Amino acid sequence: MPNQNYSIVLLVLFLFGCKHEVEKPIAQAAPISVIQLKTETVPIYKDFVGQVFGIKDIPIRARVDGFLEGIHFEEGNRVEKGELLYSIDSQVFEAEVARVNSAVSSAKTLLAKSNSDYNRIKPLADLNAISKSDLDGATARKEAADAELKAALASLEIATINLGHCKIYAPINGVIGKTLAREGEYVGKQPNPIILNTVSDIDTIRVQFFLSEAEYLTFMKRLLVKKGDTDKKFKTLADKQILELILSDNSIHTHKGHLDFIDRNIDPSTGSILLQASFPNPDRLIRPGQFTKVRALVNMRENSILVPQKAVQEIQGQYMVFVVGNDGIVQIRNIEVFKNYKDYYIVEKGLEPGEQIVVDEVQKVKSKMKVAPKLVQYQSKVEN
Repeated sequence: MPNQNYSIVLLVLFLFGCKHEVEKPIAQAAPISVIQLKTETVPIYKDFVGQVFGIKDIPIRARVDGFLEGIHFEEGNRVEKGELLYSIDSQVFEAEVARVNSAVSSAKTLLAKSNSDYNRIKPLADLNAISKSDLDGATARKEAADAELKAALASLEIATINLGHCKIYAPINGVIGKTLAREGEYVGKQPNPIILNTVSDIDTIRVQFFLSEAEYLTFMKRLLVKKGDTDKKFKTLADKQILELILSDNSIHTHKGHLDFIDRNIDPSTGSILLQASFPNPDRLIRPGQFTKVRALVNMRENSILVPQKAVQEIQGQYMVFVVGNDGIVQIRNIEVFKNYKDYYIVEKGLEPGEQIVVDEVQKVKSKMKVAPKLVQYQSKVEN
Protein backbone atom coordinates (compact mmCIF):
# COMPACT_ATOMS: atom_id res chain seq x y z
CA MET A 1 0.00 0.00 0.00
CA PRO A 2 2.78 2.51 0.79
CA ASN A 3 4.44 1.69 -2.52
CA GLN A 4 1.19 2.41 -4.34
CA ASN A 5 0.87 5.82 -2.66
CA TYR A 6 4.46 6.62 -3.55
CA SER A 7 3.81 5.83 -7.21
CA ILE A 8 0.75 8.08 -7.27
CA VAL A 9 2.81 10.97 -5.87
CA LEU A 10 5.50 10.51 -8.54
CA LEU A 11 2.87 10.43 -11.29
CA VAL A 12 1.34 13.68 -10.05
CA LEU A 13 4.73 15.38 -9.91
CA PHE A 14 5.59 14.19 -13.43
CA LEU A 15 2.32 15.44 -14.89
CA PHE A 16 2.70 18.78 -13.15
CA GLY A 17 6.24 19.15 -14.51
CA CYS A 18 5.13 18.37 -18.05
CA LYS A 19 2.34 20.88 -17.79
CA HIS A 20 4.83 23.49 -16.59
CA GLU A 21 7.10 22.86 -19.59
CA VAL A 22 4.23 23.16 -22.04
CA GLU A 23 3.07 26.46 -20.59
CA LYS A 24 6.60 28.11 -20.71
CA PRO A 25 6.39 31.14 -23.17
CA ILE A 26 8.51 31.09 -26.35
CA ALA A 27 11.17 33.92 -26.58
CA GLN A 28 10.42 36.44 -29.33
CA ALA A 29 13.14 37.65 -31.82
CA ALA A 30 14.41 41.09 -30.80
CA PRO A 31 13.49 43.90 -33.20
CA ILE A 32 16.62 45.62 -34.54
CA SER A 33 17.18 48.48 -37.01
CA VAL A 34 19.02 47.56 -40.19
CA ILE A 35 19.92 49.30 -43.44
CA GLN A 36 20.12 47.75 -46.87
CA LEU A 37 23.40 48.35 -48.67
CA LYS A 38 23.53 49.91 -52.10
CA THR A 39 26.22 51.29 -54.38
CA GLU A 40 26.84 55.00 -54.89
CA THR A 41 29.25 57.28 -56.67
CA VAL A 42 31.37 58.93 -53.97
CA PRO A 43 33.63 61.96 -54.34
CA ILE A 44 37.16 61.29 -53.07
CA TYR A 45 38.86 64.23 -51.41
CA LYS A 46 42.48 64.57 -50.39
CA ASP A 47 44.18 67.07 -48.10
CA PHE A 48 47.45 68.76 -49.04
CA VAL A 49 49.57 70.79 -46.62
CA GLY A 50 50.03 74.36 -47.82
CA GLN A 51 51.47 77.68 -46.70
CA VAL A 52 49.63 81.00 -46.77
CA PHE A 53 50.79 84.16 -48.53
CA GLY A 54 49.06 87.47 -49.08
CA ILE A 55 47.71 88.19 -52.53
CA LYS A 56 50.46 90.83 -52.45
CA ASP A 57 53.43 90.72 -50.07
CA ILE A 58 55.51 93.85 -50.67
CA PRO A 59 58.84 94.18 -48.81
CA ILE A 60 59.71 97.69 -47.58
CA ARG A 61 63.36 98.50 -48.29
CA ALA A 62 65.59 101.41 -47.38
CA ARG A 63 66.79 102.57 -50.79
CA VAL A 64 69.33 105.02 -49.37
CA ASP A 65 71.79 104.82 -46.49
CA GLY A 66 71.21 106.80 -43.34
CA PHE A 67 70.03 106.88 -39.77
CA LEU A 68 66.40 105.88 -39.24
CA GLU A 69 64.85 109.08 -37.98
CA GLY A 70 61.17 108.19 -37.54
CA ILE A 71 58.63 105.35 -37.58
CA HIS A 72 55.20 106.76 -38.38
CA PHE A 73 52.79 103.82 -38.03
CA GLU A 74 51.63 101.23 -35.51
CA GLU A 75 53.14 97.81 -36.09
CA GLY A 76 50.68 95.08 -36.98
CA ASN A 77 47.97 97.52 -38.07
CA ARG A 78 46.47 98.30 -41.43
CA VAL A 79 48.10 101.03 -43.54
CA GLU A 80 46.82 102.82 -46.61
CA LYS A 81 48.64 103.25 -49.90
CA GLY A 82 50.73 106.46 -49.81
CA GLU A 83 50.84 106.63 -46.00
CA LEU A 84 54.22 107.72 -44.56
CA LEU A 85 55.93 104.76 -42.92
CA TYR A 86 59.58 105.70 -42.26
CA SER A 87 61.81 108.73 -42.48
CA ILE A 88 65.60 108.61 -42.82
CA ASP A 89 67.92 111.47 -41.82
CA SER A 90 68.04 113.62 -44.96
CA GLN A 91 70.74 116.20 -44.17
CA VAL A 92 73.38 114.57 -46.38
CA PHE A 93 70.94 114.31 -49.29
CA GLU A 94 69.72 117.89 -48.87
CA ALA A 95 73.34 119.03 -48.99
CA GLU A 96 73.89 116.99 -52.14
CA VAL A 97 70.85 118.58 -53.79
CA ALA A 98 72.21 122.04 -52.87
CA ARG A 99 75.64 121.19 -54.30
CA VAL A 100 74.21 119.88 -57.54
CA ASN A 101 71.91 122.89 -57.81
CA SER A 102 75.04 125.06 -57.67
CA ALA A 103 76.63 122.99 -60.41
CA VAL A 104 73.49 123.43 -62.51
CA SER A 105 73.67 127.20 -62.05
CA SER A 106 77.35 127.23 -63.09
CA ALA A 107 76.55 125.10 -66.14
CA LYS A 108 73.73 127.44 -67.14
CA THR A 109 76.07 130.44 -66.84
CA LEU A 110 78.73 128.71 -68.91
CA LEU A 111 76.17 127.73 -71.54
CA ALA A 112 74.89 131.31 -71.72
CA LYS A 113 78.43 132.62 -72.31
CA SER A 114 79.13 129.92 -74.90
CA ASN A 115 75.90 130.75 -76.74
CA SER A 116 76.80 134.45 -76.68
CA ASP A 117 80.27 133.78 -78.09
CA TYR A 118 78.86 131.50 -80.78
CA ASN A 119 76.16 134.03 -81.77
CA ARG A 120 78.83 136.72 -82.06
CA ILE A 121 81.34 134.66 -84.04
CA LYS A 122 78.92 132.90 -86.43
CA PRO A 123 77.97 136.03 -88.50
CA LEU A 124 81.65 137.01 -88.78
CA ALA A 125 82.54 133.54 -89.99
CA ASP A 126 79.79 133.75 -92.61
CA LEU A 127 81.49 136.91 -93.90
CA ASN A 128 84.93 135.25 -93.75
CA ALA A 129 85.96 137.94 -91.27
CA ILE A 130 87.44 135.34 -88.95
CA SER A 131 88.95 131.97 -89.53
CA LYS A 132 86.92 128.76 -89.64
CA SER A 133 88.89 127.42 -86.67
CA ASP A 134 87.55 130.25 -84.49
CA LEU A 135 83.99 129.21 -85.43
CA ASP A 136 84.78 125.55 -84.74
CA GLY A 137 86.11 126.43 -81.29
CA ALA A 138 83.03 128.47 -80.42
CA THR A 139 80.77 125.65 -81.61
CA ALA A 140 82.66 123.09 -79.53
CA ARG A 141 82.51 125.27 -76.40
CA LYS A 142 78.77 125.77 -76.91
CA GLU A 143 78.12 122.02 -77.30
CA ALA A 144 80.34 121.19 -74.29
CA ALA A 145 78.50 123.72 -72.14
CA ASP A 146 75.16 122.27 -73.25
CA ALA A 147 76.32 118.73 -72.38
CA GLU A 148 77.63 119.88 -69.02
CA LEU A 149 74.25 121.46 -68.21
CA LYS A 150 72.45 118.26 -69.13
CA ALA A 151 74.81 116.25 -66.93
CA ALA A 152 74.27 118.67 -64.05
CA LEU A 153 70.51 118.46 -64.48
CA ALA A 154 70.72 114.64 -64.48
CA SER A 155 72.78 114.75 -61.28
CA LEU A 156 70.19 117.06 -59.77
CA GLU A 157 67.43 114.63 -60.68
CA ILE A 158 69.34 111.74 -59.05
CA ALA A 159 70.04 113.80 -55.93
CA THR A 160 66.37 114.80 -55.74
CA ILE A 161 65.26 111.17 -56.11
CA ASN A 162 67.66 110.10 -53.35
CA LEU A 163 66.33 112.87 -51.13
CA GLY A 164 62.80 111.61 -51.84
CA HIS A 165 63.84 108.11 -50.77
CA CYS A 166 64.42 109.47 -47.28
CA LYS A 167 60.64 109.26 -46.92
CA ILE A 168 59.24 105.73 -47.31
CA TYR A 169 55.54 105.40 -48.08
CA ALA A 170 53.16 102.41 -48.11
CA PRO A 171 53.06 100.94 -51.64
CA ILE A 172 49.65 99.25 -51.19
CA ASN A 173 46.72 99.00 -48.80
CA GLY A 174 47.41 96.19 -46.37
CA VAL A 175 48.59 94.98 -42.99
CA ILE A 176 52.13 95.88 -41.97
CA GLY A 177 54.31 93.74 -39.74
CA LYS A 178 57.03 94.31 -37.16
CA THR A 179 59.85 96.71 -38.00
CA LEU A 180 63.25 95.06 -38.31
CA ALA A 181 65.07 98.24 -37.23
CA ARG A 182 64.59 100.85 -34.54
CA GLU A 183 64.86 104.63 -34.57
CA GLY A 184 68.49 105.73 -34.55
CA GLU A 185 69.81 102.64 -36.36
CA TYR A 186 71.80 103.03 -39.54
CA VAL A 187 69.84 101.36 -42.32
CA GLY A 188 70.28 100.62 -45.97
CA LYS A 189 73.42 98.50 -45.71
CA GLN A 190 74.37 95.29 -43.97
CA PRO A 191 74.61 94.23 -41.19
CA ASN A 192 71.53 96.34 -40.47
CA PRO A 193 68.47 95.10 -42.37
CA ILE A 194 67.83 96.39 -45.85
CA ILE A 195 64.25 95.09 -45.70
CA LEU A 196 62.60 97.12 -42.95
CA ASN A 197 59.16 95.53 -43.07
CA THR A 198 56.54 93.88 -45.27
CA VAL A 199 53.05 95.05 -46.20
CA SER A 200 50.58 92.31 -47.13
CA ASP A 201 47.22 92.60 -48.85
CA ILE A 202 45.29 89.75 -47.20
CA ASP A 203 41.74 90.51 -48.37
CA THR A 204 42.49 87.55 -50.63
CA ILE A 205 45.14 84.99 -49.75
CA ARG A 206 47.28 82.64 -51.79
CA VAL A 207 47.98 79.11 -50.58
CA GLN A 208 50.87 77.22 -52.14
CA PHE A 209 51.00 73.43 -51.87
CA PHE A 210 52.69 70.49 -53.56
CA LEU A 211 51.37 67.38 -55.29
CA SER A 212 53.33 64.27 -56.11
CA GLU A 213 53.55 63.37 -59.77
CA ALA A 214 50.96 60.59 -59.37
CA GLU A 215 48.59 62.87 -57.43
CA TYR A 216 49.02 65.57 -60.06
CA LEU A 217 48.09 63.17 -62.87
CA THR A 218 45.02 61.89 -61.02
CA PHE A 219 43.92 65.42 -60.15
CA MET A 220 44.41 66.92 -63.59
CA LYS A 221 42.87 64.05 -65.56
CA ARG A 222 39.57 64.95 -63.93
CA LEU A 223 39.90 68.45 -65.33
CA LEU A 224 40.79 67.35 -68.83
CA VAL A 225 37.84 67.75 -71.16
CA LYS A 226 37.39 67.15 -74.88
CA LYS A 227 36.75 69.99 -77.24
CA GLY A 228 35.57 68.58 -80.55
CA ASP A 229 37.14 65.31 -81.66
CA THR A 230 40.83 66.13 -81.60
CA ASP A 231 41.54 69.14 -79.43
CA LYS A 232 41.87 68.85 -75.66
CA LYS A 233 42.26 71.55 -73.08
CA PHE A 234 42.14 72.06 -69.34
CA LYS A 235 39.04 73.57 -67.84
CA THR A 236 39.33 77.11 -66.61
CA LEU A 237 39.27 76.75 -62.84
CA ALA A 238 38.93 80.38 -61.85
CA ASP A 239 35.12 80.30 -62.01
CA LYS A 240 34.77 77.04 -60.07
CA GLN A 241 34.96 77.19 -56.28
CA ILE A 242 36.30 73.69 -55.90
CA LEU A 243 38.79 73.85 -53.02
CA GLU A 244 38.33 74.01 -49.26
CA LEU A 245 40.78 75.38 -46.74
CA ILE A 246 41.22 73.55 -43.43
CA LEU A 247 42.81 75.60 -40.66
CA SER A 248 45.17 74.37 -37.94
CA ASP A 249 42.28 73.98 -35.47
CA ASN A 250 40.56 71.66 -38.02
CA SER A 251 37.87 74.23 -38.74
CA ILE A 252 36.95 74.82 -42.39
CA HIS A 253 37.39 78.30 -43.83
CA THR A 254 34.06 79.89 -44.69
CA HIS A 255 35.00 80.75 -48.26
CA LYS A 256 35.93 78.20 -50.89
CA GLY A 257 38.77 78.85 -53.30
CA HIS A 258 39.98 78.01 -56.76
CA LEU A 259 43.19 76.82 -58.36
CA ASP A 260 44.92 79.65 -60.20
CA PHE A 261 48.47 78.46 -60.83
CA ILE A 262 50.26 75.23 -61.74
CA ASP A 263 54.02 75.34 -61.99
CA ARG A 264 55.79 74.75 -65.29
CA ASN A 265 57.61 71.58 -64.26
CA ILE A 266 57.92 68.71 -61.83
CA ASP A 267 60.80 69.29 -59.43
CA PRO A 268 63.14 66.35 -60.23
CA SER A 269 64.72 66.46 -56.75
CA THR A 270 61.39 65.95 -54.94
CA GLY A 271 59.14 64.49 -57.64
CA SER A 272 56.46 67.08 -56.82
CA ILE A 273 54.86 70.06 -58.50
CA LEU A 274 53.85 73.40 -57.02
CA LEU A 275 50.21 74.53 -57.18
CA GLN A 276 48.63 77.72 -55.90
CA ALA A 277 45.05 78.44 -54.89
CA SER A 278 43.33 81.70 -53.95
CA PHE A 279 40.75 82.10 -51.19
CA PRO A 280 38.70 85.16 -50.20
CA ASN A 281 39.65 86.40 -46.72
CA PRO A 282 37.33 89.39 -46.11
CA ASP A 283 37.57 89.25 -42.31
CA ARG A 284 41.41 88.96 -42.56
CA LEU A 285 41.40 86.02 -40.15
CA ILE A 286 44.09 84.11 -42.04
CA ARG A 287 47.58 85.61 -42.06
CA PRO A 288 50.68 85.00 -44.20
CA GLY A 289 52.95 82.27 -42.89
CA GLN A 290 50.16 80.05 -41.55
CA PHE A 291 50.20 76.38 -42.48
CA THR A 292 46.87 75.00 -43.61
CA LYS A 293 45.44 72.07 -45.56
CA VAL A 294 43.90 72.41 -48.98
CA ARG A 295 41.12 69.87 -49.55
CA ALA A 296 40.67 69.00 -53.21
CA LEU A 297 38.36 66.66 -55.08
CA VAL A 298 40.75 64.22 -56.74
CA ASN A 299 38.45 61.48 -58.02
CA MET A 300 34.89 60.13 -58.27
CA ARG A 301 34.69 56.53 -57.02
CA GLU A 302 31.85 54.62 -58.68
CA ASN A 303 29.95 51.60 -57.31
CA SER A 304 31.06 52.28 -53.75
CA ILE A 305 29.36 50.76 -50.71
CA LEU A 306 28.93 53.17 -47.80
CA VAL A 307 28.54 51.95 -44.22
CA PRO A 308 27.73 54.35 -41.36
CA GLN A 309 30.65 54.55 -38.96
CA LYS A 310 28.30 53.94 -36.04
CA ALA A 311 27.52 50.50 -37.49
CA VAL A 312 31.17 49.45 -37.53
CA GLN A 313 33.21 48.04 -34.66
CA GLU A 314 36.97 48.47 -34.76
CA ILE A 315 39.31 46.26 -32.73
CA GLN A 316 43.06 46.63 -33.22
CA GLY A 317 42.68 47.85 -36.78
CA GLN A 318 40.13 45.21 -37.72
CA TYR A 319 36.72 46.46 -38.89
CA MET A 320 33.58 44.38 -38.33
CA VAL A 321 29.84 44.72 -38.95
CA PHE A 322 26.81 42.60 -38.06
CA VAL A 323 25.11 41.22 -41.18
CA VAL A 324 21.50 39.99 -40.89
CA GLY A 325 20.64 37.07 -43.16
CA ASN A 326 17.29 36.31 -44.76
CA ASP A 327 16.56 33.98 -41.85
CA GLY A 328 17.04 36.77 -39.33
CA ILE A 329 20.26 35.25 -37.96
CA VAL A 330 23.08 37.71 -37.22
CA GLN A 331 26.56 37.01 -38.52
CA ILE A 332 29.68 39.01 -37.73
CA ARG A 333 31.61 39.98 -40.86
CA ASN A 334 35.15 41.38 -41.26
CA ILE A 335 35.43 44.18 -43.80
CA GLU A 336 38.21 46.18 -45.42
CA VAL A 337 37.82 49.96 -45.32
CA PHE A 338 39.11 52.17 -48.15
CA LYS A 339 38.57 55.62 -46.68
CA ASN A 340 36.32 57.84 -44.58
CA TYR A 341 33.60 59.86 -46.24
CA LYS A 342 31.48 62.17 -44.08
CA ASP A 343 30.32 59.88 -41.24
CA TYR A 344 30.61 56.76 -43.39
CA TYR A 345 33.29 54.24 -44.24
CA ILE A 346 33.82 53.39 -47.90
CA VAL A 347 34.03 49.58 -47.91
CA GLU A 348 36.69 47.99 -50.11
CA LYS A 349 35.88 44.31 -49.43
CA GLY A 350 33.56 42.18 -47.33
CA LEU A 351 30.06 43.39 -48.22
CA GLU A 352 27.75 43.16 -51.23
CA PRO A 353 24.89 45.39 -52.41
CA GLY A 354 21.51 44.28 -51.07
CA GLU A 355 22.83 42.87 -47.80
CA GLN A 356 21.42 44.20 -44.54
CA ILE A 357 23.57 45.32 -41.62
CA VAL A 358 22.71 46.35 -38.07
CA VAL A 359 22.94 50.13 -37.70
CA ASP A 360 21.63 50.82 -34.16
CA GLU A 361 22.32 49.26 -30.76
CA VAL A 362 25.29 47.38 -32.14
CA GLN A 363 26.52 46.63 -28.60
CA LYS A 364 23.40 44.54 -27.89
CA VAL A 365 23.82 42.27 -30.91
CA LYS A 366 25.74 39.00 -30.89
CA SER A 367 26.76 36.54 -33.56
CA LYS A 368 24.12 33.85 -34.38
CA MET A 369 21.49 35.88 -32.55
CA LYS A 370 17.94 35.72 -33.94
CA VAL A 371 16.53 39.18 -34.65
CA ALA A 372 13.51 40.77 -36.29
CA PRO A 373 15.10 43.24 -38.77
CA LYS A 374 13.40 46.60 -39.17
CA LEU A 375 14.52 48.36 -42.34
CA VAL A 376 15.38 52.06 -41.81
CA GLN A 377 16.98 54.84 -43.86
CA TYR A 378 20.21 56.29 -42.49
CA GLN A 379 20.67 60.07 -42.82
CA SER A 380 24.19 61.46 -42.62
CA LYS A 381 24.81 63.98 -39.84
CA VAL A 382 27.58 65.70 -41.81
CA GLU A 383 26.78 68.49 -44.24
CA ASN A 384 28.33 68.58 -47.68
